[in-house]
Amino acid sequence: MSSAVSAALKGSATMPVRLNDRVLPFDPLLMAATLCLILIGFVMISSASIEVAAVRNSNPFFYMIRHGIFILLGLTAAIIAVRIPIAFWQKSGPWWLLLGAVLLVLVLLVGREINGSVRWIPLGPINLQASEVAKFAMVIYLSGYLVRRLSEVRSSWKGIAKPALPLAFFVFLIILEPDFGAAVVLMGSVMGMIFLGGMKFSQFALIVIGCAVVIPSLAMLQPYRVVRLKTFLDPWADPFGSGYQLAQAQIAFGRGDWFGAGLGNSVQKLFYLPEAHTDFVFSVLAEEMGLVFALLVVVLYGLMAQRMFRIGRRAEKLQQFFMAYMVYGFAIMLTGQALINIGVNVGALPTKGLTLPLVSYGGSSLVISCVMIAIVMRVDYELKRLQVNAVSKPSGKQQKLTAGNADG
Repeated sequence: MSSAVSAALKGSATMPVRLNDRVLPFDPLLMAATLCLILIGFVMISSASIEVAAVRNSNPFFYMIRHGIFILLGLTAAIIAVRIPIAFWQKSGPWWLLLGAVLLVLVLLVGREINGSVRWIPLGPINLQASEVAKFAMVIYLSGYLVRRLSEVRSSWKGIAKPALPLAFFVFLIILEPDFGAAVVLMGSVMGMIFLGGMKFSQFALIVIGCAVVIPSLAMLQPYRVVRLKTFLDPWADPFGSGYQLAQAQIAFGRGDWFGAGLGNSVQKLFYLPEAHTDFVFSVLAEEMGLVFALLVVVLYGLMAQRMFRIGRRAEKLQQFFMAYMVYGFAIMLTGQALINIGVNVGALPTKGLTLPLVSYGGSSLVISCVMIAIVMRVDYELKRLQVNAVSKPSGKQQKLTAGNADG
């Protein structure tokens, strides 16, 4: 890269990251945060699942080995996704929406029931969680829709009502599983994308009010959700019954104190805390590594969100709206799910069956999360390539001057 190009990039408000005067094809901070979370998840699942795996599967390393395989699958899927041009995702949006709908219907017909919920499609040795694919598919489809109908979305209710129909269908099917947490994350992500697309604030406020009425109403339809809401308000009112999970999670945080009881020294994972390696792995992390390390994990999620929103904002400035909305959707989905899971673990939110992205045990969640971040990496790469090409391409006046100098 010439010195002139370097100087122009230095003067840009959206300067790409450079190393030895060359543009890096990825965001190093986003990649570092992602890899750190994956490694932390592997270590904590190895620690939290040993006793459970020894009893359930007669192999203390059963979940550790499976999660290691899921990590390899996730990284392989990410390597493939990062090599796919963004134009492919934009063209295939409707097909992804169809795939998501088919999987959500299929899981209700042939799905595997675990802990009272039918959320997984058995595929031999692994289970595919249909809602994870559906959430991914909805973001891809809605990003393309916002590009095609942006003026309509910004000017009328009609533009907002159209994507609400497939969203309502997806949410209805997810509620039937039931997976209330996934439905909330999906609705929140779609609302966030439409809001960032430029819908009127008055419209957004009305939708928020409507969701504030509908979501609690849906929660009240099932007695066990009502019990969860009551338990959330005071888990110690019934610490050995409905409040058992939250009470044990809070005990884990209390035992961890500032710097933890030491890696592998959790007591709560010894069959006191249910789902210690999945939904409540953050509690085991806080118990073994302490509040300081738990806050470090929160910082890593914050860094990941900041870098993703930064890439989305740069795409919007460069008029690459599909890229921008897709990145915004993935960022809202991943960070929202992380916040809900951490909120449940600390007792700030009612219990939900949501994994902690990149950390909790769960192959579908891990692979889809890796693919989402890989696509964001691809967006970052294509934006940097656009910037470099724009700076490197001489203007018409410069071309004439160059031609004149050559003639002279």
